[in-house]
Amino acid sequence: MNIGLFGGTFDPIHKGHSALALAARNHFNLGRIEFVPSNVPPHKAEQPMASYFHRYTMVALATMSEKTFLPSLLEAPKMEAENGASRASSRGKSVAFNYSIDTVMRFKAALKKSDRLYFLIGIDAFKDIAKWREPEQLFRECEFIVGSRPGYSLADVANALPEKLRPKAATTKVFGKQSATGDLALAGVTLHLLEDVNEDASATVIRQAIRAKRSIARFLDPGVAEYIRKNQLYRTESAA
Repeated sequence: MNIGLFGGTFDPIHKGHSALALAARNHFNLGRIEFVPSNVPPHKAEQPMASYFHRYTMVALATMSEKTFLPSLLEAPKMEAENGASRASSRGKSVAFNYSIDTVMRFKAALKKSDRLYFLIGIDAFKDIAKWREPEQLFRECEFIVGSRPGYSLADVANALPEKLRPKAATTKVFGKQSATGDLALAGVTLHLLEDVNEDASATVIRQAIRAKRSIARFLDPGVAEYIRKNQLYRTESAA
């Protein structure tokens, strides 16, 4: 079976996430896609965010109508505390970090040998992939499905790769003339770039709209929008 793993803070999950998942499922015949809300991603440890409970619940609500979309507890706080690296944040609290390579390895341990794993990610997040823990190993463990959008070239994608996996400068120069679409197979890397999956949705914009008391209905699944309203999430910068 082809299986998708879609990780993120999902703070909140929105139609942009759903659009990428639907496109990936249809293009690559994914038997299921597991949405994995992270607890404390290293690059966002100092940022306020809704609690894991709220974010997981919103993911569950957003995926209810699609049988092949499943909310996952793979990075729930208890599991993360057992498996993640931890340090003290500037707020004085001890936090356990999520690393995608650890999540992927735990996930793969439960798969069959015949299963094929795809890692779903938006192109904006992909730009920082070289800063992740053990990125070369991550690319060896699964194929990537990247939600592209206008304005990005294959050169942008290639330059985002860890230095050891980047193509030669001459190749990258040629890539600069090509849009970030189609498949990109390099030594140690297999990328599938999906175009036309963009929704006018951004978690940052949604949170800002809520604080400004503007409508967010067009960005979200109705159940998620209602959950945010009932629980008064994102009313302030520090709301959780």
